Amino acid sequence: MYDPDKRKLFSALCHAAIFFSTAFVSVGIPIAMLFISNDPVVQENAKESINFHFNVWIYGIIITALIWLTLGLLFPLAGIGYLLHWGLTIWAIARILTNPDQPFRYPFIFRVL
Repeated sequence: MYDPDKRKLFSALCHAAIFFSTAFVSVGIPIAMLFISNDPVVQENAKESINFHFNVWIYGIIITALIWLTLGLLFPLAGIGYLLHWGLTIWAIARILTNPDQPFRYPFIFRVL
């Protein structure tokens, strides 16, 4: 049996890593959790978090390119991207804390892992 408090903490830490840094720390913490934890739910949450962070980077690059190409006309798209990014992250953390026995799955992302 796995410790439910440890499961909540590690799973929430995987998803909350984006609040520490949007660069390498956001992926480094979930990768560390993949190797440290032997809990299957924590490992699934770590994989999902890594996939989400990669998607955020890709979408950020696309949105930035579109803003440059349209000379700033699509700037509101950046705001929508930020709202979705932070909103989905907060939703994931809340879901993990209320239901720690089930891994969280982000909607509408490409999964590499």
